[in-house]
Amino acid sequence: QVQLVEFGGGLVQPGGSLKLSCIVSGFSPDYDVIGWFRQAPGKEREGVSCISMSDGSTYYTDSVKGRFTISRDNAKNTVYLQMNSLKPEDTAVYYCASDRILMIAGIPLKEITEFEFWGHGTQVTVSS
Repeated sequence: QVQLVEFGGGLVQPGGSLKLSCIVSGFSPDYDVIGWFRQAPGKEREGVSCISMSDGSTYYTDSVKGRFTISRDNAKNTVYLQMNSLKPEDTAVYYCASDRILMIAGIPLKEITEFEFWGHGTQVTVSS
């Protein structure tokens, strides 16, 4: 059973930065993909980014490319999401998620929002 716990959400002004952390237990470093999705009030869940824990290949949704960076530290069982140049439309609850899937050419073969295991989420609010 994979367990995920997110840290690092908060209130930030537009243009600011936040770094989210996801501590993962029970995952396979050879097969699992860890990702982030978000859900804003009244909106559908949106896959944001994911990373292969085996080879480090990454995926980003178009709206965050160039602003967000996902990384991993397998020794610390942690995945990070560095978020820069934040916009009000980035406001959402951010969830860390895990699944045992393939990534081909940097594309996960399953929607991040449908990954099998989720954390409880952390609120990110971008507002002046």
